[in-house]
Amino acid sequence: MKIYVISKKSIIFTLAIIIAIGASFLYFHDIGYQVLAVLASDKLLPIYSVETEEKKIAISFDAAWGDQYTEGILDILDKYGVKTTFFLVGFWVDRYPDMVKKIHERGHEIGNHSSTHPHMSKLSKEKIIKELNNTGDKIYKLMGEKPFLFRPPFGDYNNTLIKTAEECGYYTIQWDVDSLDWKELGVAPVVDRVTRNIKNGSIVLFHNNAKYVLDYLPLIIEKLQKEGYKIVPISELIMKENYYIDHTGRQIRLKTEEKNK
Repeated sequence: MKIYVISKKSIIFTLAIIIAIGASFLYFHDIGYQVLAVLASDKLLPIYSVETEEKKIAISFDAAWGDQYTEGILDILDKYGVKTTFFLVGFWVDRYPDMVKKIHERGHEIGNHSSTHPHMSKLSKEKIIKELNNTGDKIYKLMGEKPFLFRPPFGDYNNTLIKTAEECGYYTIQWDVDSLDWKELGVAPVVDRVTRNIKNGSIVLFHNNAKYVLDYLPLIIEKLQKEGYKIVPISELIMKENYYIDHTGRQIRLKTEEKNK
């Protein structure tokens, strides 16, 4: 059972802002949107990261445009003994079915990344279901397993999307460390950004067709492993039950007394 709560610190922070600058604060750029999210008691969040004392993290690859570097990524992951999660768009699955099979056969996890890569918060519930089912069915036909992890394109979501995805059997997954590899800024910026921001329970976002992925990926894995991090697929990092998601999207295990309430 999933429970969504707002932390006491967030409530105090929100009240302080209201008292200090009045209702007009809701329209301030960054602060405004954050506070609105906290104030909305029914605001649902996907999983951005996981609260854990273990030095355990997950890295993930979104695949929508091309597969030029995918074979090389698989070779690097094999070299370092890392298993990870690939989120696939439906039209990518259509275009590269053999690569989908290869990702699966080499022990990696496959998640759903929609059918047509739309802004899904703008879709009706019926269209969301179609986006999820179309890709889920394609993946099932290729590897004999239905995916249960879903990442919304552009990181775009709303309550309808999260509820509908859950009804379709999916955990909605975001990330707390964005490599920004799609900006093609070079190797060093990606390595620095990821290794500097990583923490226990982090989920890292990469893209399978990022220009420098074959150069930065070994450096990042080596550094993280040297620092004692275990890199696992997202399904091995997240909790499946008895948890809540705080206002940052961090998944936290319910204590025994909370579960019995």
